[in-house]
Amino acid sequence: MAQRAIGRIGVVGTGVIGASWAALFAARGYDVVATDPSEGAEARLRADVETAWPALERLGLSEGADPARIRVAPDLESCVAEVDFVQENGPEREDVKRETYRRLDAATAPDVILATSSSGFKPSLFQGACRHPERVLVGHPFNPPHLVPLVEVVGGEATSEEAIAGAMAFYEAVGKKPIRIRKELVGHVANRLQAALWREAYHLVDIGAVTVAEVDAAIAHGPGLRWALLGPVFLSHLSGGAGGLRHLLDHLGPLTEAMWADLGTPVLDEALKRKLIAGVESEIASVDFAAAVAERDRLLVEIVSAKAGSGALP
Repeated sequence: MAQRAIGRIGVVGTGVIGASWAALFAARGYDVVATDPSEGAEARLRADVETAWPALERLGLSEGADPARIRVAPDLESCVAEVDFVQENGPEREDVKRETYRRLDAATAPDVILATSSSGFKPSLFQGACRHPERVLVGHPFNPPHLVPLVEVVGGEATSEEAIAGAMAFYEAVGKKPIRIRKELVGHVANRLQAALWREAYHLVDIGAVTVAEVDAAIAHGPGLRWALLGPVFLSHLSGGAGGLRHLLDHLGPLTEAMWADLGTPVLDEALKRKLIAGVESEIASVDFAAAVAERDRLLVEIVSAKAGSGALP
């Protein structure tokens, strides 16, 4: 499929992720047409965009940026009839995805890329519902998409290289950091890495090694600070000193394998769920939730801006 110039973007589903995408696209000077069938969706979308806009202003708006560029359509077909790119953010249900993509495929020009924000589904699961499956792919963001740069681009069995290249170029144009995932995997890549950490965190709480607050502190005040700057393999290379990753692997390899062998395999039964929920409720008992979210976003803006200005980090 030929590369299509993108000026108008369709946002299908305007919950937390969809509203964040809509705000970002408007901040980058694009016209946005959004739709969501739920009651009160437009009012929530407008409120969410208004909340996100100050952080986008601090990051820097593009020429023509304006929340008024977001228009709300009454249904999916009228939303996407004249758009150049679709970012879909509907429920994580295979039957719903298949029907949504059947309708999207029928309502859009055949060279319009259809991207899903799905955090776990493989695009091949619903490409079969489309007459033009070559333009269907995953464009999975991280929450909140208007602030966190990462987007995972995943093609399905029928996705064309042109669609992958077009999606990568578009996400770069709106200021994202897209990475191409070359195999369809449940949860893609970043969520799988998170899941590995969650598994051991939940295990350590389950066996009483630490409290929920302590396991959170172990990451937030330790390796998490470094992970905000560099990935785990590069950081391991730096930790190896003059010998780099080779020295680290040779020196700490046996210990690493011993830890791998000792990692837990918890089951998310009701007992563990109650333990985790009680732990986090205790951790945040004295926390102003709205203030914590605002502070998270403020610091995210500072980190993203600082990284963007660094010429030494990949």
